[in-house]
Amino acid sequence: MQTEPSLGPADKTPGDVPPDGQPPRAPDPGAVRPRQVSARFMLSHPLHLFSLGFGSGLSPVAPGTFGTLFAWASFAVLNRYLTVLDWGLLIVVGFFAGIWITGFTAKKLGIEDPSSIVWDEVVAFWLVLLMVTPVTLTGQVWAFVVFRFFDTVKPPPIRYFDRRLKGGFGIMFDDLVAAFFTLLVIALWRMSV
Repeated sequence: MQTEPSLGPADKTPGDVPPDGQPPRAPDPGAVRPRQVSARFMLSHPLHLFSLGFGSGLSPVAPGTFGTLFAWASFAVLNRYLTVLDWGLLIVVGFFAGIWITGFTAKKLGIEDPSSIVWDEVVAFWLVLLMVTPVTLTGQVWAFVVFRFFDTVKPPPIRYFDRRLKGGFGIMFDDLVAAFFTLLVIALWRMSV
């Protein structure tokens, strides 16, 4: 049995020396360090409130799911007051404003596409609910499940867009594609019954 030789009294961890063998570089003082997502951070700027889905993105477990649940609940409340045209306008404005809003929050967090940013799920699931309404509660549950599948698993081409598109546009666009595939599955299911 072969063992690795000791590096001496000051053993180094594998991350101390980069793979190219060059000595480690000092951290860039101008680089943005990833920030902790908290209620304090969310309340530090109004745009963070939207990006983090009014707190739903603060969930330590499955923030995207909680963001989608927030979208569902807010749709149920707002649908009493908004017409289809109002919803269409809200979704379009929410998408384009979301590019700027989510990009701003991601930059402040120092993370390219933080899971705590759920405004993309909110807008995309509003679109799904708008397109399937009127539908029973069971139909809404299935829309939720199918949307979460596409948003979580990111099968092609969703994964392609998720990896290639950056910034706020990338954050928003892959969820829009997930919404499209959700609606496609629902349409195909409705045609088959």
